[in-house]
Amino acid sequence: MTYVRSIFRHPALPKNDLGYTVDYYEGSLSTLCAGCGHDSINAAIVQACWEMNIEPHKVAKLSGIGCSSKSPAYFLSNSHGFNSVHGRMPSVATGANLANRDLFYFGVSGDGDTASIGMGQFVHVIRRNLKMVYLVMNNGCYGLTKGQDSATADAGSKNKTGHENLFAAIDLASLAIELGATFV
Repeated sequence: MTYVRSIFRHPALPKNDLGYTVDYYEGSLSTLCAGCGHDSINAAIVQACWEMNIEPHKVAKLSGIGCSSKSPAYFLSNSHGFNSVHGRMPSVATGANLANRDLFYFGVSGDGDTASIGMGQFVHVIRRNLKMVYLVMNNGCYGLTKGQDSATADAGSKNKTGHENLFAAIDLASLAIELGATFV
């Protein structure tokens, strides 16, 4: 990700088949905590969209609530975006997909958003087999509310206060495969 925006574009910068440099696919400057990993995911999305020649204006980014919901602002600034309520991104994605099947959909959700309040939504969006990429940014904790364990935290792991998680983690990837997701 680029942290300083330059209005000058060197003529020798590589361009994709659409004539765009990779920085055209970036979004706003990140305000996420250093080291959480979300910025690395955003950088990978930027690079993949640039390499795949995806036109940003043909992309819809949808998210729920939490740290992950900030991520869509940091990639593809020339695309469409919507933040839904906590755990309900899959329902919004379903409606958007039915309304406009010509867009490429990115659903961005966190482990709390997906494996806790949004678990039912997660299950049913897989059953519907929507044309979308569903990204779960899983760090095993609720980062915005002081780091409590999420439903995907490993049993025995300790949170920021030193409390040990007593429960087995929900494995979202295995669940998605079991439900028939087409690419996990």
